[in-house]
Amino acid sequence: MNLVESLRAPVTKTNKSLAWLSWALLLYFRCHVAWVFLKSGWWKLTNWETNLTLFEYEYQVPLLNHEVAAYLATFGELVFPIFLVLGLGTRYAAVLVQFVNVMAVVSYYSTLSKGAGLALHQLYGAMLLTCMVYGGGLVSLDHWLKGKFARPERAVA
Repeated sequence: MNLVESLRAPVTKTNKSLAWLSWALLLYFRCHVAWVFLKSGWWKLTNWETNLTLFEYEYQVPLLNHEVAAYLATFGELVFPIFLVLGLGTRYAAVLVQFVNVMAVVSYYSTLSKGAGLALHQLYGAMLLTCMVYGGGLVSLDHWLKGKFARPERAVA
């Protein structure tokens, strides 16, 4: 065994171990971001009058009536994260939650930029981008469905 081979072996083993653990990171990212948006959507739903007032006077959603924006934001924060947690259509769900995230930053930028809020939305964006690139991982309905409906390979004669 030469020097290159002896150095390559622990690196390869470490890479395989870390790659195997990626499912845990992806699951954490999906659940964490989903929880944040679900809590926000639930608050909007349970405090509807206050929510409408905030969308009318505080949030500046471009190109939309404040009431339509309130309905869409609440819907997006309650529905899309569920798909993200389940890992069902993970990449698409991550794109949709990312859209809600970007709209939150755009519509509330003046307040977010003054504190840690903007940094949090950037963190959520990075977590969602990771889910967009890598999918749901081993612990997702996407992975289960992929195995369940995978085409069997043809037997070689």
